[in-house]
Amino acid sequence: MTDVLVLPGERAPVTVDISRWRAGLPPDTWPGALPASGEVWRRDVFAVADAYRAGSASARHLLTAVLVWAYGPIGYGPWRATRSLDADPNGKRLAYALEEVSTPAPDEGALRTAYRRFGDPDHASLPWLGPGLFTKVLYFVGYRRGVGGVQPLILDRVVAGLLPAEAGVGRRNGWSCEEWLAYLRWAAEQAQARAVEADEVEMTAAGGG
Repeated sequence: MTDVLVLPGERAPVTVDISRWRAGLPPDTWPGALPASGEVWRRDVFAVADAYRAGSASARHLLTAVLVWAYGPIGYGPWRATRSLDADPNGKRLAYALEEVSTPAPDEGALRTAYRRFGDPDHASLPWLGPGLFTKVLYFVGYRRGVGGVQPLILDRVVAGLLPAEAGVGRRNGWSCEEWLAYLRWAAEQAQARAVEADEVEMTAAGGG
């Protein structure tokens, strides 16, 4: 788990109604690491991702943590999250998608494989889990703080709409794997030039969310 309270570039937690979320999801999917206060920071989701890689949290725990943070107070969040979770009752599809990025040092090839697997309807894709959400899953599982280089980052409509043309993202949704990788390479270059983490580049683009 990260040893900082607030990540550089992160301005505020996501505030959720924990009781509403817990009531709306399958009981075996709730990760114990999420704070009861309902104020969920990125570090809280990273803690669940760390537990997943260590084998002490399930793939369904991981997906729940990411979706709680991603949807936040949006009313349809628990409903959509349940549809995604119900389509993978054993977490096998998610585990397959994340196999390559769950290693200690996933490289660009691993990121490409994971992104493509999430789009595979026969083995890994899940309903209501398009690139704007599954890149969040890839970020929390695959990001390695302090090592530099190309790192998995979130690419959703907010980020895509604020990126400069040189980031290589030409659309507002439905991004290809190569667009995502171009954005990651651009963010890595920006991070090196500014002496910051790659996810701080993403958070700056997204306004600190």
